Amino acid sequence: MTDQTTQSPGTSTSSGGVIARFIRETELDTRLLGMLGALAIIWIGFHLYGQIVNGFGAFLTPRNLWNLSVQTASIGIMATGMVLVIITRHIDLSVGSMLGFCAIIMGVVQVNILPQFLGLGHPMIWVIAVIVGILCGSFIGAFHGALIAYGKIPAFIVTLGGLLVWRGAAFLVARGETISPVDPTFALMGGGPYGAIGATGSWIVGLLGCAAVLGLIVMGRRKRKIFHIAQRPIWAESFLALVGCGAVIGAVLLVNAYPWPRGIVRRYAEAEGITVPEGGLFISHGFAIPVLILVGVAIFMTILMSRTRFGRYVYAIGGNPEAAELAGINTRWMTVKIFALMGALTGLSAVVASARLGSATNALGTLDELYVIAAAVIGGTSLAGGVGTIYGAILGALVMQSLQTGMVLIGFDAAIQQVVVGSVLVLAVYLDILYRRKSK
Repeated sequence: MTDQTTQSPGTSTSSGGVIARFIRETELDTRLLGMLGALAIIWIGFHLYGQIVNGFGAFLTPRNLWNLSVQTASIGIMATGMVLVIITRHIDLSVGSMLGFCAIIMGVVQVNILPQFLGLGHPMIWVIAVIVGILCGSFIGAFHGALIAYGKIPAFIVTLGGLLVWRGAAFLVARGETISPVDPTFALMGGGPYGAIGATGSWIVGLLGCAAVLGLIVMGRRKRKIFHIAQRPIWAESFLALVGCGAVIGAVLLVNAYPWPRGIVRRYAEAEGITVPEGGLFISHGFAIPVLILVGVAIFMTILMSRTRFGRYVYAIGGNPEAAELAGINTRWMTVKIFALMGALTGLSAVVASARLGSATNALGTLDELYVIAAAVIGGTSLAGGVGTIYGAILGALVMQSLQTGMVLIGFDAAIQQVVVGSVLVLAVYLDILYRRKSK
């Protein structure tokens, strides 16, 4: 005889009552809610601090939030790859130096080499430079992975050596010089007024995003029906659709509320023969190209991790490497591929970082390895392996960049910023330990 207990939806239960039921029915990730809550506290806290001390809040403005999204792109791209590395119980301390080396290589290619053969301003210069940067990162990452997998050298040692080697190699290639200016089309991938898609393009992206949110919810219901999995209630699906579409539309309104600077508008109007009205000409930035690159990487990596055999192998290796190998997974070759992917994403991040700077310098990417690892860990990737999400890493990158930006706005010096970042990293690891203890 089976003993079943029926409770009304409004009554409080031992699992936490209405709130617990809401989270259970919507299937929201509690870690995701925690990160969003922390992000809201950081944003509101810095904004109110500015109002109290300076008389005005500069954080929650379209200008600052637009710049924050651009600044997050480079770290966020690398953080999506670091998730895979940490899930498989490894670490990569070399990503900052690899970024600087790839940027120098791309700078040399597009400034010193290609113009001699293709001519200055050739449309293929930026394409070749991007391909070279990504391939350079892939080869370095694969080399690291081979040393770890087949040479049996710990990842910590290999990538610590890479941190020193590639920073020194970047200095030798460029002879310590700053390489500039980069190709004008290449520079658009760093953002800025011309490196954005404008109001119309942003609305198109926003509508596509809303369609994707609704499509995912409908496809999810169909899959649950096919595999006889309990459906979420209609109200929960409606809530998720409303929140998802609302977030997308809100992002579009935000980026379209940030106009071009007046000087750039004036020069643009003169070049295009446009008469500027007396009240000025309002031209929206829209989504920056680096942000769209980050979104594209996030979609690709999420599909890779959740819909492919490669992703399942990554989680299997992180959960139990010995069992994964006994199950027939080539763990050594997987390690090489994971580090090669990390290197490719680092090369892509080097594209964004050097394009935003407008030049390639030896110091580019310094300490980025700290921020990338911190972003992944804050985003819920466990250093014990086997646990991690792509969206969590991107949110972690946004949290890290929000802390940095906020401290700059309120006047904290670099030393205090480093203290805060280091403390947040240690706190994130401690919270991960507590979370794993509670979940056992």
